[in-house]
Amino acid sequence: MFKSVKSNLLKYIGVQTFAIILFSLTAAQAQQAIKVTGIGRLATPAEISAWDIDVRPDFKGIPKGEGTADQGQNVWESKCASCHGTFGESNEVFTPIIGGTTAEDIKTGRVASLTDPKQPQRTTLMKVATLSSLYDYIYRAMPWNAPRSLTPEETYSVMAYMLSMAEIVADDFTLSDQNMSEVQQRMPNRNGMTTEHGMWNANGKPDVSAKACMKDCVTEIKITSELPDYARNAHGNLAEQNRIFGPYRGVNSTMPSLKSMPDPKTLVAADAKDAVHAPVTINALDVFNKNNCNACHAATSKLVGPSIAEISAKYKDQPDILSKLVMKVQKGGSGAWGSIPMPPHPQIPESDIRIIVQWMLKGS
Repeated sequence: MFKSVKSNLLKYIGVQTFAIILFSLTAAQAQQAIKVTGIGRLATPAEISAWDIDVRPDFKGIPKGEGTADQGQNVWESKCASCHGTFGESNEVFTPIIGGTTAEDIKTGRVASLTDPKQPQRTTLMKVATLSSLYDYIYRAMPWNAPRSLTPEETYSVMAYMLSMAEIVADDFTLSDQNMSEVQQRMPNRNGMTTEHGMWNANGKPDVSAKACMKDCVTEIKITSELPDYARNAHGNLAEQNRIFGPYRGVNSTMPSLKSMPDPKTLVAADAKDAVHAPVTINALDVFNKNNCNACHAATSKLVGPSIAEISAKYKDQPDILSKLVMKVQKGGSGAWGSIPMPPHPQIPESDIRIIVQWMLKGS
């Protein structure tokens, strides 16, 4: 039996990873022999269930459920289209999801346009080989401003709508855990994944005998990213020398650096109509992070949207700006900071939005 289990593990994870697992099991057995007590606790079934959401290529782990393409269109238009376009063609920012595949690709399982120099760009359904990867990523990470907020049924529905737009399934198709393997056989690039690389091909002896240096180790590591004032703008504005979206935007080096963030515990009253009222004690940074605002907004450098310092510098002295920005966060929009759209945030309470906006206005 052990040989069978070992064989299956080697098939799925490779020799190196299997060696690591065996080492971990040996370490765990050693700890159990020492009988260490009073450290940690058993995870609850609810904690395990919340963590254990991965879906394998053979669809092990996929939850029961189903969803229609019609239902998926409603979810798409309310939660997906603001970033990915009405028909998956993209909304100026992300690579299109739909396009570039043909009926012939569905037959062969290999997208021909991937090797066509005339193809303008590679869409998601041109590249992805496994339907499980599509499910896993959507359920785990989407929508961007509220990851893990989709139910399994909504995820099935959105996938059915995406597959229908790509003409992989019919417009009235119902996708479920029962027919995922059948639909997998229609994925246009299902034969495009190779195992001829280091993650799978583990020929030779794995390096498990190295002796790590454990001398003169530092006791504390502090990671910083800072430009000295004299060199801040030595090579022009760094914000203009990077791509226009994503986590690495570059700081606006034409502006002085932000010495410190505004005090997150001192804010105006949440029901105030402007930003000049008696302070109350609320931890705005917690509210900011809880609602995933840090996915798009950083302190001094651009991520997807403008930095807190830029927002404060642009808006803080404008009359009635608080109510205007609260409405903008609720409804979304684009144009004030370029073409990159900000999605609507109907799920965030207005009181939280007001706290966040007030705190950001105090940011410079």
